[in-house]
Formats: sequence, structure tokens, C-alpha cells
Amino acid sequence: MEYRRLGTSGLKVSVLSFGSWVTFGPQLAGSLAEDCLAAAYDAGVNFFDNAEAYSAGESERIMGEAIASLGWPRHSYVLSTKLFWGIHQGVNMRNTLNRKYLMQAIDGSLERFGLDFVDLVYCHRADPETPIEETVWAMSEIISAGKALYWGTSEWSAEAVREAWDIADRHHLHKPVVEQPQYNLLWRDRVEHEYAPLYDGIGLGLTTWSPLSSGLLTGKYLDGVPEGSRATLPGYEWLRNLLTDPERNEKVRSLRSVAEELDCTLAQLSIAWCAKNPHVSTVITGASQVEQVHENLAALDVLPKLTDDVLKRIDAITVTG
Repeated sequence: MEYRRLGTSGLKVSVLSFGSWVTFGPQLAGSLAEDCLAAAYDAGVNFFDNAEAYSAGESERIMGEAIASLGWPRHSYVLSTKLFWGIHQGVNMRNTLNRKYLMQAIDGSLERFGLDFVDLVYCHRADPETPIEETVWAMSEIISAGKALYWGTSEWSAEAVREAWDIADRHHLHKPVVEQPQYNLLWRDRVEHEYAPLYDGIGLGLTTWSPLSSGLLTGKYLDGVPEGSRATLPGYEWLRNLLTDPERNEKVRSLRSVAEELDCTLAQLSIAWCAKNPHVSTVITGASQVEQVHENLAALDVLPKLTDDVLKRIDAITVTG
């Protein structure tokens, strides 16, 4: 396993990590969750991603109980959660980054995890109704209170990330060190262009999500939506249009020939391609079976095969194809 610094912070995370979005709760719990976590951990994964909103807090509880059962030493793993959407009814508890919500939400997450602190806490989305200064002060105080060690953002604009960093710098507060954007072969612009000035400018790190574009880049949707797949889960009907889009699937068909030449799966090619970007600190993978964990982690063997010529071929398919 390769470990990379989270931006210019001193924290190091495994280049491939394990996240709980979609799977923990509706597809994964109990001993199977333990088995998947253990498979990743035993392979050298040290970063595990979660969020308050995943299964309305159930994902945090499942992961916390699994880690406790596995008996991992707290120093051996990096754990994150994300706050914004909320899980309680109330005018100040939903879709917000106000101080009241954030201070209560972090305590709820820690209780569900059964931990004293998380390593990373993210603002899961931007909140146009709360002044960024209020959010920055609250996040910094969460760090100062020892409830989290670092903080960052997810799917914020580059302008908003820079504004938050500047506010923290001006007031000598804890600065955001990481952004968690979607990044894959079919969704590239924000990471490769919009955030470009922030890598050197403020030392921004990236923990990227959806390397397989919600499963599209596995190739399993080339002939429609199979039963039992993510797009058939209640609440994920919005995925169907993405996964059955003819233009995107045509690009996936073309990518399959590249994967075959490299003797790897489409999933492994896609994950390795994300990790090839030096600005990416870690690529968050997901799985509902132990076999999927092993397959995803085998993307590490594909990294050296991504030569300049191969990358140009991939670009020709995904950017101009």
C-alpha cells in the first residue's frame, strides 16, 4: 500500500481507502461489514470514510460497532464523517452549517461511532444561508475541542474553499486542509481545473469519491440495470438516467479494450486512473462483498501500467470520444 500526505498536512492516508456510502445499512451490516472492513485494513487501508447522513446515522453506528468488534488500535486508522444534511427534524437541524447544528451534530456522530474523536470532519455541502465565517469558527472550535483533528469541505466551489481558508488564516483559526469531490473518468473538470490554483496556493488535499461513477465504469450497466444493483435501491432512482446514458456507456465500451490490454478489469483501470493524479491523496472505494474489496485494491497493480501513452488513449476516449 502507498501512503500519501493529505495535502500539505502531516497526516498520511492510504492511496486507496474504504467508504460506506450506499452500502452500509441497506446492503451491508453485522459480520459482513466487519469482513469488508477487515479485508481493507489487512491490505493496508488506513482511511475509512463515513457521513452523518448515510442511512440517517446508521452507517456510522455500523462502522463504529464493526471497528470495536475487530479491536483495531485507535492509532492505526483514520476515520472521517461529514455534516450538513442532518438527521433530526427542526429548522436548525437540516441542510445547514450553522454553529448550533455543527456543535450538536459532531457529538451525535461521536456517540454513534463510540469514539472520542474523528480524524477528519467535513462540511458535506456548502450552506448559502450561513455566513462562511460562522462555519469556519465552529469547525475550528470542533478541532480545538479535540472532537476532530482536521477539517475540510465536500463539493464546495474553489472560491468558497479559498474564502474559508482566508478567514481561518486571518483569525489564526484551524484551516480547512482537504476537499472531497467526485472524481472519475467521466467527471473530471472540478478536480483538474477549478481546484487547480488551490493545490499549491493553500496546500489542498483531495479524498475523492465515486471513482466508478456509481458503478457505471464497471461495465455492468452496458446492457441495462441488473436486479440487485445500486440503481434498484429505494431512494436511488435518480441514478438510472446516469447509468443508462447511451453516450457514457459508449465510452465505457471503448475503455473496456484498454482494460483488456492491461489485463485488468474496468473497475481496476478506473480506480487506478484516479490514483494516478498526484493531487489525489486517496481514492475512496466501496464494496458490499469481500471479493469486491479485493478486486478494488488490485487496482494498485495497475498504477505502474498507466504510462503516458495509455493515459493519452484514455483521454481520447473520455474527453474527446
